Amino acid sequence: MHSQHSDGSLSPHELLTLALERQVDQIAITDHDTISAYAELADSPVAEHADLKLIPGCEFSCLWSGRNIHVVGLNLDLQDSGLTQAMEVQASARADRAQSIANILERKGFKGTLQGAQANAAGGTIGRPHFAQYLIDAGYVKNMKQAFKQYLGAGKPGDVKANWPDLERACDWIRGAGGIAVLAHPMKYGITLTKLRKLCDEFSAVGGQGLEVISGAQDPVKTSTLATLATDFGFYASTGSDFHRPGQPWAELGKVPALPVSCTPIWQCWP
Repeated sequence: MHSQHSDGSLSPHELLTLALERQVDQIAITDHDTISAYAELADSPVAEHADLKLIPGCEFSCLWSGRNIHVVGLNLDLQDSGLTQAMEVQASARADRAQSIANILERKGFKGTLQGAQANAAGGTIGRPHFAQYLIDAGYVKNMKQAFKQYLGAGKPGDVKANWPDLERACDWIRGAGGIAVLAHPMKYGITLTKLRKLCDEFSAVGGQGLEVISGAQDPVKTSTLATLATDFGFYASTGSDFHRPGQPWAELGKVPALPVSCTPIWQCWP
């Protein structure tokens, strides 16, 4: 799930409170390229609630064969010096990418895009949804769908490929921090099953240990395919809502289907 520290709409405290209300017993806040949500929760009593286990996590952006791939790190040691350095590298890459997106949108005639995106990010990491929201607020587009379809989606002018690390470096950061590297939402990369198997093979070779078998409300056929991949490559299986904000039934907190019985749940890796 994601908080206001990246592209979510709720604060970390609000996320945990909602999880408790919905009787979720185990969660990970996996903001994009930042672990700052956990610093905000350092003095929060809800983070120590007996009925809720909080697994420190982060969703890392990286590159594989020229594609932007996301790898989730779970059960991270947030005090690890290598992880701190990784967050600095990712923050720099995101800042450069945001400036590039803003430059492109400015050339399209849209004014104040970087400042608008920064305001929407409210101190968190800046992503394309923040630019999209500014375009909506400024009256340049009608809705998020139009913003991505015309300007920010895959293959559009604002789809800037950042200077992300490669897959191996992202996995090294995660493993160095004592975490488990999980290939996030594998069915959302728009690649063939053959290429996905190649990605899984290379992911395993560089230290990847998990596969997100379920991401939000998902077609059972896709779940079955990913469960088979997890078994074939010996991956632990994770499941998550990919929750960003209320009102999105396809990614609703606490509404995730159970993993197939053939899978080995990743939460067996920690007490």
